[in-house]
Amino acid sequence: MKALVQRVSRASVSVNDNIVGKIGRGLVVFLGVAQGDSREDASYLANKVVNLRIFADESSKFSLSALDTRGDILVVSQFTLLADSRKGRRPDFTAAAPPDLAKELYEFFVEQVHATGLKVETGLFQEHMLVEIHNDGPVTILLESKSTPKSK
Repeated sequence: MKALVQRVSRASVSVNDNIVGKIGRGLVVFLGVAQGDSREDASYLANKVVNLRIFADESSKFSLSALDTRGDILVVSQFTLLADSRKGRRPDFTAAAPPDLAKELYEFFVEQVHATGLKVETGLFQEHMLVEIHNDGPVTILLESKSTPKSK
């Protein structure tokens, strides 16, 4: 499972010109579910996301998390995070989980983040979405629940 996390001043996600999720200061999380992922992966990443210290303290150091700042979280499913484009010019998405499993784990991830008491908004699973992001910094971090084999 992969989560691409962006620190934002605000963000929204729309489907068919209708805003379905909108947040203020916080994090946008693009979540990709891989084949073989489990609830343990989702729990691990949810915990990592809400505790990731990427907000500045009074000394301008990354010392605060979304939990510390009571930041909002916008979670958007994004299977394209699992793309393998090492060969050819067309990305290969075979590493992505099948839609039923991906949806189940995406929803479980959202539940885990919501259980922290933070405001959580989402996109719509398997829909074409337009995401408006005001990346603050910019700060963008890729998190993975499993280590990726290093290429030689």
